[in-house]
Amino acid sequence: MMDETEVRELLDRVLAPWVRALSLTPVKVDDESATLRLPFSGELRHSGGVICGQVFMAAADTAMVVAISAALGGFKPMTTVSLNISFMRAVRKGDVVITARVLRMGRNLVFGEVELTDDDGKMAVHATTTYALLN
Repeated sequence: MMDETEVRELLDRVLAPWVRALSLTPVKVDDESATLRLPFSGELRHSGGVICGQVFMAAADTAMVVAISAALGGFKPMTTVSLNISFMRAVRKGDVVITARVLRMGRNLVFGEVELTDDDGKMAVHATTTYALLN
């Protein structure tokens, strides 16, 4: 399991600067899941007034990296093999909570699921993921 400080250090160390600029913060991390908060910013919205799908994809990917790292007892090199995402509800304002769960940890592949909920607690985005562990 990773504590909040370890999660913040991981995010600072492995994320690209533009992803770090999203200011994702840990809410809860254990051996089975990681929950992060995406603080609202008007700069995350596109011209239609809703938060961009690219933001949600980056947030989902990041939360899954944290969940896998927690399950492994620390960060190990990995790469995203697939990120399948469904945008179910537009988000115009408010923080978004991202919860990533490891569904199956194999020797080389990790399968996961991510839910993003709006500030009303309604699911806005659902994703399934596959990661390859690099050794």
